[in-house]
Amino acid sequence: MDVMPKWADALLIPLISIMIAFAISAGVIVAIGEDPMVALNTMVTGALGSSYGWGYTLYYTTNFIFTGLAVAVAFHARMFNIGGEGQAMLGGVGVALVCLFIPFPHWLLALPVALIGGALFGAAWAAIPAYLQAKRGSHIVITTIMFNFIAGSLLVFLLVEVLKPAGAMDPATAKFPEGTHLPTFQDMFSFGEAPLFRGAPANVTFFVALLACFAVWLLIWRTRLGYAIRAYGHSEPAALYAGISPTKIIMIAMLISGGLSGLMAINAVMGEAERLVLNSVEGAGFIGIAVALMGRSHPFGVLLAALLFGFLYQGGAELSLWTNVPRELIVVIQALVILFTGALDNMVRMPLEKLFLMFRRKAPEAATTAAKAAE
Repeated sequence: MDVMPKWADALLIPLISIMIAFAISAGVIVAIGEDPMVALNTMVTGALGSSYGWGYTLYYTTNFIFTGLAVAVAFHARMFNIGGEGQAMLGGVGVALVCLFIPFPHWLLALPVALIGGALFGAAWAAIPAYLQAKRGSHIVITTIMFNFIAGSLLVFLLVEVLKPAGAMDPATAKFPEGTHLPTFQDMFSFGEAPLFRGAPANVTFFVALLACFAVWLLIWRTRLGYAIRAYGHSEPAALYAGISPTKIIMIAMLISGGLSGLMAINAVMGEAERLVLNSVEGAGFIGIAVALMGRSHPFGVLLAALLFGFLYQGGAELSLWTNVPRELIVVIQALVILFTGALDNMVRMPLEKLFLMFRRKAPEAATTAAKAAE
């Protein structure tokens, strides 16, 4: 029997971890001579106080949903896919090739093909570390980290030597044709003379990310394959006894994980930049690890954690713009959140478990005492 109820594990522990992280961050802000309440108000107003702020917050959230889901799927198979960054880079290559070399009359036709291209390239980049883990025993953490660096170098080569237009100076592809441009929130939700989300990059990919959350939930908890993935993740010997192939599970889980990372490029490459550039991933692959940890590898938890980190990214940008708090402090806040939800999870979990266990023991004693008193 679990010591804590599920709601406490899913909600209470992450909430306390976030509060501790923000409390320490407030102390750092005070130490540099700034007012933490002013800083918090600036972050909240900048990220959530206008449609423009929401547009950027949801744009970052979309990136983190894809990479968080990618890490979560691998976690369920007891694998640590740290290569989301490289898989997203290669996903961007797949999206760019689709948008540049296939003529599309409308984005509704371009989007499904680009989704396939991004997912295939991301999955292909994850397939090599997966094969090395399944067949050679090479640790997935080491190989995926190495493949991040290889992906970065390969992207530089492709943008400088292959995909860069003749005469262009910056390492980037040409602008994608108009038929591949995705509608932004400004296009979808603006009515009258005061457009909403003006200038914000949030686009239709956000709804694709929500569908991805639902699809991953269906896969992991409502399919035979999802059961096999979770069974292997809980106990490899038991999975072997049940006839589940470790090689098959490792390959399939990593292919799905890499494909989800590759889908991030739809938002950043096709939706925002409308071309492939060097910094399109923007560290989202690594943030996905924190998102999956905080979200307990559940799609709904990943969605909420991605929204939190989207708020931190946009709020941090506004904080550095309107106050004297350095932008690097937001990285500190993110690191503290990651630290307390990941490495120091037991620091919060163990006292709570003792507290719940104490109440659980006292409840029968109180019932016994009441029964004796009634007699």
